[in-house]
Amino acid sequence: MKKFKIFLITGVAIFFQHFGNAQTNENNHFLQKIGVLDSLYSQTLKESRDIYVQLPTNYNPNSDKKYPVAFILDGEIFLPTVSNVQDYYSGGFTPEMILVAISNSKNRMRDLTTSNIKEMYGMPFNEENGAAINFIKFIETELIPFIEKKYPVTHFRTLIGHSYGGLFTIYTLIHHPHLFSNYLAIDPSLDWDSQKLINESREILSSHNYKGKSLFMSLSGQLHMQNPLITIENVMQDTSTFTLFARSNITFSDIIKENKKNELAFKWKFYPRDLHGTIPFPSIMDGLIFDFEWYQWEETDKFNSPDTPKEDLFKIVKYRESKLKNYFGYSVPPYPEEILNMSGYMNLDMQQSEKAKMFFELAIEYYPKSANAYDSMADYYERNKEYKKALKLATKAYEINATDYYKQRIETLKKK
Repeated sequence: MKKFKIFLITGVAIFFQHFGNAQTNENNHFLQKIGVLDSLYSQTLKESRDIYVQLPTNYNPNSDKKYPVAFILDGEIFLPTVSNVQDYYSGGFTPEMILVAISNSKNRMRDLTTSNIKEMYGMPFNEENGAAINFIKFIETELIPFIEKKYPVTHFRTLIGHSYGGLFTIYTLIHHPHLFSNYLAIDPSLDWDSQKLINESREILSSHNYKGKSLFMSLSGQLHMQNPLITIENVMQDTSTFTLFARSNITFSDIIKENKKNELAFKWKFYPRDLHGTIPFPSIMDGLIFDFEWYQWEETDKFNSPDTPKEDLFKIVKYRESKLKNYFGYSVPPYPEEILNMSGYMNLDMQQSEKAKMFFELAIEYYPKSANAYDSMADYYERNKEYKKALKLATKAYEINATDYYKQRIETLKKK
């Protein structure tokens, strides 16, 4: 079996991600296909809803591995962007996730707006609206159970929405915070119904605890559609309806900043060069990186340095294991198997035998069903001429995966 030798930990996850993406199918005439169409009938909404589900690149249907899940409003529009961000950043910056894109092509105004209005900016408004209470009920009682039953997801969930979808995302954080851990509200329409949701949020944000929750919120550069002299520095002094959208966004962010005691992890970002229609692209990238800031790898320089004591490396691994469990709420391996395996071989080649052994042992500890983990440990013992131990581990690898390669490994070791 081919062993990889890579002497820099930084970027390894991206290497594997793109290596997997580079695999081709000769019958596939498209450069890229994203999202498999699925659907369910909603008793709450009295209609069928389309969803698009994107599995991680390295998904193995024969594995029992489960993934965090991101729900994307207006999913048929934004799934490609979220998927592209994940292609580049998952592994070292964000976890691998299953992406569930919810179609809002029909009844969008009805489902994503949070209260009913009859007029907008002094003009009659007759489009059906204000039924977010039903849409969140659909998500909680029908969509989430449907996804959890059919796909290998955990209960760690992220919600992503833009414009009215951003309004709905904030509404969910305020009124149904138990449903999601991460919230990404892109240029949210918080001016809706004379800032009704903002007014509802004041008491809630001051009295509720949001520990373990994270919100990223963005604002585009369209502060005033007609007056270029309105800037981020003076927009709050303007009182016209033309700036109500921007002022609502800033007002809500200020309320959150005033209530840091609720422990909500929060970041607000202004994109002066982006319009309402272009801001989703940078916001999705920045938002996912912020919402999963705690997931990023620690002290990679120490993994790369031969001078780092084994005990220090072990502490880093165990700290990360504990940290991920604390945030996710369940145990996950602190690193991909490939990283532990590579670290083992890297140290073996540098004559750092005890470190190599530690990484191979950790790979077995975190991936006990991996034949390759046992085979790598067998390599370690074989190099140290401990052939009986190597044979035992190679036999274990064969028991897990009865391939000709492992069979030949056993025969070779028996002769030594």
